[in-house]
Amino acid sequence: MRKLLNTLYVTTPDSYLSLDGETIVILNQDKTLGRIPLHNLESIVSFGFNGASPALMGECARRNISLCFLTPNGNFLARVTGEVHGNVTLRKEQYRISEDNEKSLKIARNIIIGKVYNSRWAIERVTREHPLSVDIDKLKKVSAQLQERIYLIKECKSIDQLRGFEGEASALYFSVFNDMILHQKEYFGFNGRNKRPPRDRINALLSFVYTLYTNKIASALETVGLDPYVGFLHTDRPGRVSLALDIIEEFRPVMADRFVISLINKQIIGEKGFKIRENGSIEITEDTRKNVLMHWQQRQKEIIRHPFIEEKIEWGLAPYVQALLLARYIRGDLDEYPPFLWK
Repeated sequence: MRKLLNTLYVTTPDSYLSLDGETIVILNQDKTLGRIPLHNLESIVSFGFNGASPALMGECARRNISLCFLTPNGNFLARVTGEVHGNVTLRKEQYRISEDNEKSLKIARNIIIGKVYNSRWAIERVTREHPLSVDIDKLKKVSAQLQERIYLIKECKSIDQLRGFEGEASALYFSVFNDMILHQKEYFGFNGRNKRPPRDRINALLSFVYTLYTNKIASALETVGLDPYVGFLHTDRPGRVSLALDIIEEFRPVMADRFVISLINKQIIGEKGFKIRENGSIEITEDTRKNVLMHWQQRQKEIIRHPFIEEKIEWGLAPYVQALLLARYIRGDLDEYPPFLWK
């Protein structure tokens, strides 16, 4: 099993990354803020616009270290990738499947089953952990409706029909999202998903974490030899990592959403950790972003038992395992793609 290495998050404004031998040097206005060895890093995420030296970008590409640039508020800017890894026949088969509606549907259907299953699990978990703090009947009703959608998804015959069922399931899930917020409700109310830009604190956090996780999944897909830009549910669009957006659907409820909910319920972050812009959009402050990243790193190191391979792994390796399983299915080693069904 692959070892989970570290991710370097560079959050200080106006920082520039350069290379000195085997070491990353973080510079800010001619001051050296830090020096980090390359050998124990699997990815670098830089928040800002100053960028990195060509030498560092080239070395990251050579070592297959993901280098991702985000805006200070966490919106995606660009990723640096190197040579394509993996067997060329794997990617050729991936492309063939993406052009075949029936074969694409078979993979996409399992992905969405995973998403809805995990959404239901997240709701059921709340009813067990906080039975005196939530409306049990309301949550159980939505859970049952999600189970019905799973039955419908298993029988759907087209991608468009699948997207319709997925949209219905997402609406049901988010209809009780606010019920899972148990503390700080006056500051963290949720009235539906919104983005570009987010209009409330919860959506700002969700968008931020989704971006982090999408980048991680894209790196995992590249590592096993798949093309993260060619998906089976999300359509091709220049610059969009469609396959990574496919796979993240399975993880949104159990990894990203529960992480955000825990930050709020444990009062790790509060109402003052955000800025309201003139246009009404909400941005995360630098201190809050650092706090979120610190706890995100801790969450990645938690040990879980993967539901399919039945081995103990770190949470941060779950996207890599799913990428491996997808590659095995595309090669013909598995009868179907097994989604991440959390237990």
